[in-house]
Amino acid sequence: MKTAVRGTPSQALFGATLGFFIGFAAVALFGPTAARLQKIMQLDPLAVGVLVAVPALTGSLLRIPFSAWVDTTGGRKPFLVLLGISMAGMAGLTALIALCYPDRMTPAMYPLLLLLGALSGCGIATFSPGISQVSYWFPQQRQGRALAIYAGVGNLAPGLFTLLLPLALAGLGLAGSYLAWLALLSLGTMLYWLAGRNAPFFQLRQAGRPVEEARRGARELGQTLFPAGSLKESLRISARAWKTWALVGVYFTTFGGFVALTAWLPTYWQAFHGASPITAGLLTAAFSILTSLVRIAGGVLSDQLHEGGENTAILALLIMIVGALVMTGSQQFELAVPGEILLAIGMGISNAAVFKLVPQAVPQAVGGAAGWVGGLGAFGGFVLPPVMAFAVRDLGQSGYPIGFIVFVFLALFSLATVWVLKYTRGSAAFPAAVPAGRDNP
Repeated sequence: MKTAVRGTPSQALFGATLGFFIGFAAVALFGPTAARLQKIMQLDPLAVGVLVAVPALTGSLLRIPFSAWVDTTGGRKPFLVLLGISMAGMAGLTALIALCYPDRMTPAMYPLLLLLGALSGCGIATFSPGISQVSYWFPQQRQGRALAIYAGVGNLAPGLFTLLLPLALAGLGLAGSYLAWLALLSLGTMLYWLAGRNAPFFQLRQAGRPVEEARRGARELGQTLFPAGSLKESLRISARAWKTWALVGVYFTTFGGFVALTAWLPTYWQAFHGASPITAGLLTAAFSILTSLVRIAGGVLSDQLHEGGENTAILALLIMIVGALVMTGSQQFELAVPGEILLAIGMGISNAAVFKLVPQAVPQAVGGAAGWVGGLGAFGGFVLPPVMAFAVRDLGQSGYPIGFIVFVFLALFSLATVWVLKYTRGSAAFPAAVPAGRDNP
């Protein structure tokens, strides 16, 4: 069996992390450039909110089917398809900017800009295939650390691109900056094609081994989780688990909030506090990078604590509530910065805890559950910036801090949800009348 399987868990983790890193950078696609496009295209605050959030639309919703697709073919094919679509979107966006920016960028081009941003955002959806891919390679007692490394390092991309894009704009211009981005995306896709590997079960199935033989061989090689059997079945089984929807709500708050703020904060720092584009980029990058690094620590903590996933999430959400309250009430730059830091810590730790809980809560259909949680949870990245923009539209400049109150309420709801998960730990995730599926490793 060993001769039929290529790669190791560590190599698979490296490949998945690399692919997610390059795809997830699309979160920052419009945030650092929104001020330029707003001025040239005469966009109102709500239109800007939709623009900065639109990559997260496809990047979240496509996570659901593409994650479940892993349960039928492994993660390699879904990864490459998503990165390929993202490359097409970036190529179109680069061509549009090169041909039309700045003199011919009219408000009539706004729908085309949204479409290309949505296509570019498909790379964000690589998160869920990667989560499933890594989960199938690692035993449950090592998943917290492995998934935290995968997500934490991958999540560094928006912060780094938010930091580098304003510098690139100054030296290369908008068209040159997007062309450099396209080149990096193409390189990252090629490297994933070389390094990305499916878990042993999927490799053995691809080699023509029967299901049971492939399952036995994969177990001999250390694989402990196995798919439900089909895309539709994986989604169906996980959708009938109430714990899946509890985790969707928590992830909507923390990861959706992270994506939303990575896109929104450059506008917030520039419009409300009068920061320069480079300073706004630095502050947003600090938020994104800190959230990502803390996620790694959160994964380690959730592995080590008793009932680690739930207890880690509770601690993280309490920190997030404090940060959201500070941001909501602060008019001064000096207070907003520590508020941002607290939000980053709370969101990062909670994001790790949630995906420690996914294989534990729904072991029968990890791919489907990861798709629902990762997809609908990340949908917050699309929903929340326009919600915050409503406050600006209705209240003017004072609406920028008021918009953060949405995170106070979301974090309180999520805290209550995690308490329910904690005190129902070990109980069935499925209604009594619904069979849990044939595969329950």
